[in-house]
Amino acid sequence: MIHEQLSEAIIGAAMKVLNTLKPGLDEKAYENALVIELRKRGHRIDQQKRFDVLYDGQLVDTLVPDLIVDDLVVADPKVVEDFTPTHQAKMIGYLTITNLRLALLLNFKHADLRWKRVVR
Repeated sequence: MIHEQLSEAIIGAAMKVLNTLKPGLDEKAYENALVIELRKRGHRIDQQKRFDVLYDGQLVDTLVPDLIVDDLVVADPKVVEDFTPTHQAKMIGYLTITNLRLALLLNFKHADLRWKRVVR
């Protein structure tokens, strides 16, 4: 499994955030709290880091993932009923553009944290 220990650390931090804040907040609150929790645990976090999106060598857009943890994993906090194929496809695109191999979708909507690993 790719980045197994880091995945477990991110999921554990997300569980602590959800257990502390409880469901019902906006995604940004969970994102910001997750940054605090992961940094407390010694991880490097890039929040809202910008990546150029190139097509045929020309800039066409800018990608801004929520969190990059330890330069290895995209972490994307969500507040949704369930993850959809669109969420997964979006993460594949993020991984392609960032040249990373693992993304974690983290769902703070329910009393129990739900997550999905997306691997490129």
